[in-house]
Amino acid sequence: MARFKDRRSIRKYSRRGIPEGLIEALAGEASRAATMGNMQLYSLVVTEDGPEREALAAAHHHQPMVQEAPAVLTFCADFHRFSRWCEERDAAPGYGNFVSFINAATDTLLFAQAFITLAEECGLGTCILGTTVYNPDKIIEALHLPSLVVPVLTVTLGWPDEAPEQTDRLPVEAILHAGHYHDYTAEDIDRIYAEKEALPESRYFVELNGTENLAQVFTRFRFTRQECLEMSAKMREVLKSQGFWECKLR
Repeated sequence: MARFKDRRSIRKYSRRGIPEGLIEALAGEASRAATMGNMQLYSLVVTEDGPEREALAAAHHHQPMVQEAPAVLTFCADFHRFSRWCEERDAAPGYGNFVSFINAATDTLLFAQAFITLAEECGLGTCILGTTVYNPDKIIEALHLPSLVVPVLTVTLGWPDEAPEQTDRLPVEAILHAGHYHDYTAEDIDRIYAEKEALPESRYFVELNGTENLAQVFTRFRFTRQECLEMSAKMREVLKSQGFWECKLR
């Protein structure tokens, strides 16, 4: 059985198919994850082939693993199903607002992490795609997602055909705070990020981009302010179009 501390992202998959019923079984077990008010505010769309698969590949910038993995999993924040239940029971739902999206997104991420962990314990490989937040509108269109359903996380799934090195992580002292949040001194930052900055790949990216340090690579090239603002504007429009933006009290 795989150990969580050994996990890594898998981007290359063998042609071996996923046994029928395995994804369903993993989803059933993962549904034991914690959930807001026991409402299970998530849905999982499994895409293996067809026009939906082609549309997803385009939405995810045609990354090789999206095109080659046996299955692409889209984990969605879903208040649609719960609202439909309320409507069918003569109960007026009021979940078209931002806090409801946050609740559903939290549910979705808890479920998704549980699914990923269980899948990797079975020997499957996974890779989380950051491009979900770049093109949520295209994913909504490709998967015919109704109102109050928004894609939160996309994961490729299959049997590994590689054994890549693990990526680095900050020391645990960087994330643990005793009693209350303790802000970081300049000395703390130097110590916490020293190992990451000393990595050969970090030094390579600094040289490649002509920056003074790794932090500037992130702010100037990888996750720029302008790009974040553009994605924020798109996400706001998606939340509005999907019905999650009612913010006024009546």
